[in-house]
Amino acid sequence: MTLEDFKLNTKEEFAKAKQRAVSDPDSFWGEIASTFVWKTPFEKVVQYDWNDSHSTEWFCGGKLNITESCLDRHVETHPDKLALIWEPNEPQDTAVKLTYKELLDAVCKFANGLNNLGVTKGDRVCIYLPMVPELTIAVLACARIGAIHSVVFAGFSASALAARIQDSSCSILITADGAFRGGKTVPLKDIADDALKSCDSIKKCIVLQHTFESISWNNRLDVWWHDFIDGLSTSCTPQVMDAEDKLFILYTSGSTGKPKGMVHTCGGYMVYTAYSFMNVFQYQQDDIYWCTADIGWITGHSYMVYGPLLVGATSVHFEGVPSYPNWNRFWEICEKYKVNQFYTAPTAIRALAKHPTTHVTNHDLSSLKVLGSVGEPINEEAWHWYDENVGKSKVPIVDTWWQTETGGILISSLAGVTDQKPTFATLPLPGIQAALVDDKANVLMDTKAEGILTINYPWPSIARTIWGDHKRYQEVYFSAFPGRYFPGDGASRDENGNYRITGRVDDVVIVSGHNLGTAPIENAINEHAEVVESAVVGYPHDIKGNALMAYVILYGTSENPEILIQEIRDLISKTIGPIAKPDRILIVSGLPKTRSGKIMRRILRKIASNEMDQLGDISTLLNPEIVDEIKKALS
Repeated sequence: MTLEDFKLNTKEEFAKAKQRAVSDPDSFWGEIASTFVWKTPFEKVVQYDWNDSHSTEWFCGGKLNITESCLDRHVETHPDKLALIWEPNEPQDTAVKLTYKELLDAVCKFANGLNNLGVTKGDRVCIYLPMVPELTIAVLACARIGAIHSVVFAGFSASALAARIQDSSCSILITADGAFRGGKTVPLKDIADDALKSCDSIKKCIVLQHTFESISWNNRLDVWWHDFIDGLSTSCTPQVMDAEDKLFILYTSGSTGKPKGMVHTCGGYMVYTAYSFMNVFQYQQDDIYWCTADIGWITGHSYMVYGPLLVGATSVHFEGVPSYPNWNRFWEICEKYKVNQFYTAPTAIRALAKHPTTHVTNHDLSSLKVLGSVGEPINEEAWHWYDENVGKSKVPIVDTWWQTETGGILISSLAGVTDQKPTFATLPLPGIQAALVDDKANVLMDTKAEGILTINYPWPSIARTIWGDHKRYQEVYFSAFPGRYFPGDGASRDENGNYRITGRVDDVVIVSGHNLGTAPIENAINEHAEVVESAVVGYPHDIKGNALMAYVILYGTSENPEILIQEIRDLISKTIGPIAKPDRILIVSGLPKTRSGKIMRRILRKIASNEMDQLGDISTLLNPEIVDEIKKALS
């Protein structure tokens, strides 16, 4: 059998797969896993302990190298198929297209270079590159030789980069002279040099020439990428890895404390990312798939690199931003490459919705078969804009819920197969045993319910630990509800079993004894014709215990903000109830966001609570200047 035999094409097949994944998970996942390339077959499908050691192991005893399933097996059958299409920042610049054979050759050359530096299995390699083909090459080259890659998004500061290098003691840094981002040039090498002042573990810095700007140079440490691979062989024997050997570390911020280095392993991650990619996006051979994320985030790891390559897909990778040189750039690219599956974030959708729809309608998007949303729950207004203007109300939308920690999509509709519902992630994928519980860990048995989301059984791509801190892993994900995985999100479930993510549990505010999820309130606010985006947080209140504060971004300026604020309160009262009306509403020009587009609600809560001296490090925000603006507006 091949992986294609496990593609779910009807609701009936989906229902049978869900039932079998629960009743006989060993057989279900074992058969899927057997479609990949194994050096040594696995002896046991899964063993886990979520009560004591909080450990999970999949495909025990199996030996493999993930790059053989990503590259070698496709080269044997279709070497000239395009694996990657790279669209540069500047529309007039030449795109790069790599076949599976060309990508394998490039990966092997770079892997041989790493071997020549003495990099071996288990060594950590930090990758700090812009969205260029070499980023994918570097990732796969590490996997080829068994090195653990740690990709750091190229928008992070020197201190953020240094912290990640230090935490995992990386021995090699791979970076570039600079990065293009819209009309700006980011001096990556300067940032990397600053970071390396406090990183004694780095033995070599490999530098890609990309922007061709002048940079400082350390003859002892630095080597140009092109010199590094010059004359090297395009053949590299893949390192044999155990299924539970570490594949990569990816840092996620969390709500408090230092970033968590989530560890993903080879076998389970391989199986689940491929299976979920194929089914959620209903990928067919010869489709052109485009995810607009950056490989510096888990979405890029799972659904730009590993997932698509594992199924032999052709992926578009984009260096730029949706606004450059114009707000039609996404749709221009979709038309140019006849994209079939398009996967982006609600933040991007809301930004695009602020501009004339002619940016969309002037392009032929008839090739689109699937639209996707990732990163946060999508609000209803954005969902409908996406559906009506991009999909012409005939292209299915998959609203995917998952995390860095989960490795792959856990809850989503399957495009065109299972039912979609605006703002609902809908149903858990086969093998994902989701449950809602209350704050006392009681399972909410009624189909229609609202509570805290938990997962009762492991899935193959679950992160195995936090690098160097398994105790923190146990405390964050397993201590709140013993025997269950706790992702930290609240959810509601409708009468048909569809899940709607209502936001982080710490974004559920108890006001006068009522549990209020902030996401529904934000959705109500965003329904106002003048509102682009909003964020609602709780802050201490002498009488209510907690009160609500809303930060609101408008399309333009309001001639009468007092009337507007009252209209917003009335809208919330009508949509949810008077109890949900914020005590304070502040009109702002922006919200503090991470580089991946997530709103930093922790900072907004601190500001609302007048804890200005407890904001922590804001240097890694996409827009740190907005924090001072909000503080001044509030004062």
